Amino acid sequence: MNKDIKNIIFDYGNVIFKIDFKRTQAAFEALGIKNVEEFYAHKGHDPLFDEFEKGNITAAEFRDGIRKVSQHPELTDQQIDDAWNSLLIGVPDGNHELLLALKQNYRTFLLSNINEIHLAYINKYLKETFGLDGNEGFFEKIYYSHLVGKRKPNHDIFEQVLAENELNPAETLFIDDSPQHLKTAEELGIQTYLMTYPDTIQQLFSSFS
Repeated sequence: MNKDIKNIIFDYGNVIFKIDFKRTQAAFEALGIKNVEEFYAHKGHDPLFDEFEKGNITAAEFRDGIRKVSQHPELTDQQIDDAWNSLLIGVPDGNHELLLALKQNYRTFLLSNINEIHLAYINKYLKETFGLDGNEGFFEKIYYSHLVGKRKPNHDIFEQVLAENELNPAETLFIDDSPQHLKTAEELGIQTYLMTYPDTIQQLFSSFS
């Protein structure tokens, strides 16, 4: 990673906002679902989740899909939402302050595979916990997959970010916790950093110059 960085593209989950996929797996299992590993895991999952992240299906269609793939037609909307949102933990102390500081010296962007239900929960959390109306104040522009109709690791969403903002890939750093997402970015000439536990963005940028 070179130091001639002028632009930083952030992933959200486990980069800025802490998440734990195993919590949702456990929550689904607690509802009596036996085949969780078959349709939902970090490294692979049912196409239902990708379609939801691309905004191709509604929240109602997603919930119906969960009932179908889990073979539990009796699940309520609230039960599904609560289990689905259980992976969302929160923003560690200092991350928002760091983002504001970085925005003064770099062009910063958010690029997140997300969906309607999770974004609603996160926006509610940001309002109740920090008095924020969303993440807009921390970035020049935000790309939420379900709102742009594209998702990582597909090339088209990275190409859109680069083109719309006239970013030079060689001067752009992309931080994500998924190697397959970084691979696509690297193919486009973008600098990358793999965020792995217990790494934090605060540790990364404390040595960044």
